[in-house]
Amino acid sequence: MLQLTPSHSLHQPLLSPQSLPFSLLQTCKTQREAEQHHALSLKTGTFSHPAIASRFLSLYADPKINNLDYARSVFDQIEEPTLVSWNVLIKCYVGNQRSHDAIVLFYELLHELVPDNFTVPCVIKGCARLNAIGEGKQIHGLVLKIGLGLDKFVQSSLVSLYSKCGEIGLARKVFDQMLDRDLVTWNSLIDGYARCGEVEVAMELFDQMQERDSFSWTVLVDGLSKCGKVEMAREIFDRMPNRNLVSWNAMINGYMKSGDFEMARQLFGLMPTRDIITWNSMIAGYEFNGQFMEALELFQEILEEDIMPSHATLVSALSAVSGLATLSKGRWIHSFMVKHGFDLDGVLGTSLIEMYSKCGSIESALAVFRAIDRKKLGHWTAIIVGLGMHGMADQVLELFLEMRKNGMRPHGITFIGVLNACSHAGLVDLGRYYFNLMINDYEIEPTIEHYGCFVDILCRAGCLDEAKNVIESMPMKPNKVIWMSLLSGARNHGNVEVGDYAARHLIDVSPDTVGCYVLLSNMYAAADKWEKVSQVREIMRKRGVKKDPGCSSIEHRGVLHEFIVGDKSHPRTKDIYSKLTEMREKLKSVGHVPDTSQVLLCLEEEKEKEAELENHSERLAVAYGLINLEPGSPIRIIKNLRVCNDCHSVTKLLSSIYDREIIVRDNSRFHHFRNGSCSCKDFW
Repeated sequence: MLQLTPSHSLHQPLLSPQSLPFSLLQTCKTQREAEQHHALSLKTGTFSHPAIASRFLSLYADPKINNLDYARSVFDQIEEPTLVSWNVLIKCYVGNQRSHDAIVLFYELLHELVPDNFTVPCVIKGCARLNAIGEGKQIHGLVLKIGLGLDKFVQSSLVSLYSKCGEIGLARKVFDQMLDRDLVTWNSLIDGYARCGEVEVAMELFDQMQERDSFSWTVLVDGLSKCGKVEMAREIFDRMPNRNLVSWNAMINGYMKSGDFEMARQLFGLMPTRDIITWNSMIAGYEFNGQFMEALELFQEILEEDIMPSHATLVSALSAVSGLATLSKGRWIHSFMVKHGFDLDGVLGTSLIEMYSKCGSIESALAVFRAIDRKKLGHWTAIIVGLGMHGMADQVLELFLEMRKNGMRPHGITFIGVLNACSHAGLVDLGRYYFNLMINDYEIEPTIEHYGCFVDILCRAGCLDEAKNVIESMPMKPNKVIWMSLLSGARNHGNVEVGDYAARHLIDVSPDTVGCYVLLSNMYAAADKWEKVSQVREIMRKRGVKKDPGCSSIEHRGVLHEFIVGDKSHPRTKDIYSKLTEMREKLKSVGHVPDTSQVLLCLEEEKEKEAELENHSERLAVAYGLINLEPGSPIRIIKNLRVCNDCHSVTKLLSSIYDREIIVRDNSRFHHFRNGSCSCKDFW
């Protein structure tokens, strides 16, 4: 940085300002030219002349050079800066996304001079960028005091400020007072109404406009899309005389958020040009709609077109990897990030930790976490939540303590990870402790997710009455997850009364929840209440409730292999069923007796039930893994439903029989099977 040190020559100019003609300064186009003339002014002593110094300030602040540090250094050397100089520097701060510094400088200005109609719009723009509505209102009060309240540029900036900050009533009040409204002001107000969801008012204003530009149309398309009125947005989009890239992207976003990814893809194919925002909208949209494979295919396509992905692209791609649990793809993206120098200190580090955790490689998640030098709260939270999913409560509590010692203040999501770990490990006393710590010490208001974790902890430990009391005292309405936890606990601990209570509320909240009927029937069957079992079966028949088919997937050499119960569509079906027979014989030899208590009610014979269990999707996936994966390598499986009791027992035995680590991610948690045991301390 150029250092401007006061010297003897600065105070006693050797030459007049005319020794450095303004024409020379006006022809400067690069920073190097400006620096050369700057050095000459210091040498000749002309820099101390206010006009020369101010000209250098304008040069460095000009967008062509845009060196804010040099501009500030010059400004600080001017003994009595004019209002023009203050305005130039404030504008430069706002233009360089340093709006906070612009507001601080504006505060300093108020002690020296009265701002004008150039100063105020710049600083109001900075307030809008920071969403600093309080400061904006104070400046509005100042504006009225110094007589700029009716200036059209000031008024226009105020309409923009209030519109962007959600104060649409104030924006409309200023707008209605304006005598001269330009296109920018109309667009700002329409944008404000669209942001607030008052799309009908936005459309009324749009129809009143005598002049429109592409932004006018795009704001309306974007606002309608975000409010879920995609068809209306498409009508406006089709009427646009000239569709710009922003309007195409807004329309694609609207379709994706409404779940119509097919129409989004159709529009994507029709686009004359695309930018990185377009690709990000598509990839993030596919991930949002659970179309993980399509998201990754599009990510591959972006690389083939030699487009460098942004941070947002990589975050969406990693989320898609997490959805599929395709570990090899996640590792490849990680390598790509390292190769191209992406910084892991921010959100990408958090995304990597989450990806490895959800893909079943918690060791890799820990390695990424430890490699991050400047760990932020997001990194700590991600690894705590990840370890919690894997039931590794000891490591979670150690890291939570370390995080607090390092001065990090946990937030609500951090506590979800801690409570989840306590739930999976059966640590009921610690669960109570941390739930109360969150409320009393950190003053965090529990959300429904926190209550869900706490209720689950109590239910797993058999504290059903306490769980019931917690549910009844909740400040919000319990959701189906909470009622399922209570029903599961009642079934596991044989409490039919609490189970009936939970089932009634669950059916009221979510009558199509298949798991409710399955758990209820299993609970009645275990209690020999066969009449109740028949009643549940009849309710399911009348309501057309059917159990979702179990589906398990396993990755091998970058390909995801999926199996459903009794699947015989795989090219290696013969080998898989041969391995299943081998597995059955080995299980018998170690004394395994099938647990048929959770088998479908329609199967009456015990042999039929045992055959059903043997063909469960996760067993097919395990068989495939034993055949194809290298000896000693972990077998990682993802299942769409909760693992049943018998498959859990079987997988524990298989991990010992074949000396393999088997990691199963079901819709509830991770299970790490090693040497005949599982990471979860209990199972139900």
